[in-house]
Amino acid sequence: MSQKEWVFRAIGYVRSPFSEGTETKGMRQEESELVLDPAFVEGLEGLQPGDGLMVIYVLDRVKEIRLKVHPRGDPTQPMKGVFATRSPYRPNPIGLTGVRVVAIEGHIVRVRGLDALDGSPILDLKIASDLDRPPDP
Repeated sequence: MSQKEWVFRAIGYVRSPFSEGTETKGMRQEESELVLDPAFVEGLEGLQPGDGLMVIYVLDRVKEIRLKVHPRGDPTQPMKGVFATRSPYRPNPIGLTGVRVVAIEGHIVRVRGLDALDGSPILDLKIASDLDRPPDP
């Protein structure tokens, strides 16, 4: 398999009350803002409060890769491959979180459910659909 590289540009950044990692559940209970470059405001057309949204962002403070981790950083849990977890220590530091839109004010989208740190670069936003949820067993 040949190695390829892509270059992405951020479309905005996260404004969050969390500047360092903390328990994910607590982070997701708070509101955050997706502050987009005003050049991308047209891309928000059709998005409404209450919509589910997938936020793709850069885990810009992660400095290492781990292919095996303890889930949720809990050493009492057996090690798993990073692809079987939501660990930030990935080969490509990309975060993906489903959120609920609270409000849209110009180029700022207020959301609930985000676990990204303050200042994290946003790569893209995609409306969430039934396809984003795994099928029932």
